[in-house]
Amino acid sequence: MIATLQCTVLDCPDPRALARFYGALLGWQVIDEGERWCEVHAPDGSGRLAFQLAPDLRPPRWPDPDHPQQLHLDFDVADIEAAHREVIALGATFLRDSQGTKSGFRVYTDPAGHPFCLCYGQS
Repeated sequence: MIATLQCTVLDCPDPRALARFYGALLGWQVIDEGERWCEVHAPDGSGRLAFQLAPDLRPPRWPDPDHPQQLHLDFDVADIEAAHREVIALGATFLRDSQGTKSGFRVYTDPAGHPFCLCYGQS
């Protein structure tokens, strides 16, 4: 092993707002380090996301290849309908449902325009 993953960093125009969004989504603690950098930490220390100020961010336009997503986050959920309502209330934008019958996913963007998926029906 050469290294261990420290955290995943997302560029955004408002690190505090995006940290609050993902903190609420995951139930993780928001660590507010100022206007340029904020983080969310898993309660058990197993994960960390960071948000870095990028005032001129040009968010992806999924699935537009001229503005590629570059990366996205997948989250497993037990109840897709409840999770959908909750992320919309937090400021997510719904893009589409895979319409899988047994297992599937719904695609959203966070308040800064980064795509993410809520995955459901996994066996």
